[in-house]
Amino acid sequence: MKGILEYDLNDMDDRMAHLRAIKSLDMALALWEIIYNAKKDMQIKIEKALEEDKNFTPHDSLDLIYDSIMEILKDHGVALDDLVI
Repeated sequence: MKGILEYDLNDMDDRMAHLRAIKSLDMALALWEIIYNAKKDMQIKIEKALEEDKNFTPHDSLDLIYDSIMEILKDHGVALDDLVI
């Protein structure tokens, strides 16, 4: 069996659908890393920050988590701005 996907790359919507299709493995790998590996890394970063900075707040923790997720996406070449309008 074969499945053939065809896109009109002159059409903005088709071009975005094509990019989503070719980036699907990268997105899946990034999500896998976020779900299975990132929690421990983020926990270590937060604990270290708490030890080093007594003024560290829950808001700072959210910033660390967000930055870690964005770094994982960047490492996998996933640019959300290119995939979602």
